[in-house]
Amino acid sequence: MAAVGGGVEGLRVLVVEPKDLLAARLKDQLESLGHRVLALAKDGREAVAAAHRLRPNLILMETALAGIDGIDAARAIVNDEPVPIILLIGYAGAELVRRAREAGVVAYLTSVDRRRLTSTIEVALERFREYQLVRTEGSDPIKVLAARRAVDRATMVLTTRLPLSEAEAFQHLLDCKKSTRRTLRETASAVVGADWVLGRPEFGPALQMILYTIRRGLRPPQ
Repeated sequence: MAAVGGGVEGLRVLVVEPKDLLAARLKDQLESLGHRVLALAKDGREAVAAAHRLRPNLILMETALAGIDGIDAARAIVNDEPVPIILLIGYAGAELVRRAREAGVVAYLTSVDRRRLTSTIEVALERFREYQLVRTEGSDPIKVLAARRAVDRATMVLTTRLPLSEAEAFQHLLDCKKSTRRTLRETASAVVGADWVLGRPEFGPALQMILYTIRRGLRPPQ
């Protein structure tokens, strides 16, 4: 893969889309960005078989598919061989996003215009890198999922509280992990916990009382 103009090119892509016109448009857009479309699949089972046979390093998958839907197909593919998957959706509802994340989906695309497609691919590759790092800390699927959730929440906290991008927030978590010698999940949980404490309504008055007490105790005798 090579970076070109701030983007990425040279990916081997599997497109899973039952609508011929949309599939053709996606193929044209991807190839214009420098990627190679390995195949066009039309349903979930075909997608799983194509992913196993072709070993793409990116998959664009429609949610609504015949047989098994896009989320279940994504789960089957990721369980066989981890790969960044972008889910094509009309609306990113909370329940759909929850199921998709648990299945291994790393990004969502609601529009196939060139700019949106480019940025979504970059996000997908970055998220996939993050999740791969999470996986190195354990093989238990339940613990890996819990770690991913903690990292997602901590990243959201950092990007909300600080002027950081998602990539910068994740790098901040990695730096904290190294300096404290904690696991990535422990580091992320600590960030989320600290944010919860700071957000409590009684935190401000309690801190003021602590500072007042300390200052009184340190005040030199008259």
